[in-house]
Amino acid sequence: MNIETIPAPNPFAETETGKTPAHQSVYENLRAMILFGDLAPGQAVTIQGLVSELGAGMTPVREALRRLIAEGALTHQGNRRVCVPELTPEGVDELGFMRSALEPELTGRAAHRMTAQHIDTLRAVDADLNAAIATGNIGGYLTHNYRFHAYIYASADAPIMAATVDRLWLRFGPSLRVVCGRFGTSNLPDKHADLLAALESGDVDAARQAMAEDVAQGTRQIREALSDGNGPVSSD
Repeated sequence: MNIETIPAPNPFAETETGKTPAHQSVYENLRAMILFGDLAPGQAVTIQGLVSELGAGMTPVREALRRLIAEGALTHQGNRRVCVPELTPEGVDELGFMRSALEPELTGRAAHRMTAQHIDTLRAVDADLNAAIATGNIGGYLTHNYRFHAYIYASADAPIMAATVDRLWLRFGPSLRVVCGRFGTSNLPDKHADLLAALESGDVDAARQAMAEDVAQGTRQIREALSDGNGPVSSD
């Protein structure tokens, strides 16, 4: 497996040969805008505005919006407007519970399949992530953090769980962008070094634990942002 073979923004979808249909391309582009916080929680956008920004036709934009609303990544506000849902404390708790159940399990399954080449790829992605943290590159941090996790989960050979986790990331990803904006990338330590060491040594239990701690840390950061903002995580 090679990281380049995992298409962004959804590494768990089956790839198609030939040219990507317009509706799928629009869906993937809009999905990436949500996942990486280009559309902030609570920010309303119009369908016509998205048509203009994405340079796409009305029909594929409507189809992409229909799919993303069904996935819970967007909510319909009427008057041809949609927005990214704001996270409540209860929502953070739900996401934290589900992530803590699924992501360590996927990591354990992936650990059995990791080769030296896989580890090298993960180390390269993590190096990009660390560089983004060091330079305060929020967009880079979000992108490479997602790549790191997605590569592990795509390696687990558990597509149902992996697809579920990817939907969960759609729900908390925009709020993570807000967390980065409030507290900066220097306050974003992770457990990736411990995780890589566990994967390299073949210690499945340690890999599960490192991922569980990484998930708990991310959940805690979003919860603290909620507390700091005295309300749902939304754009400033």
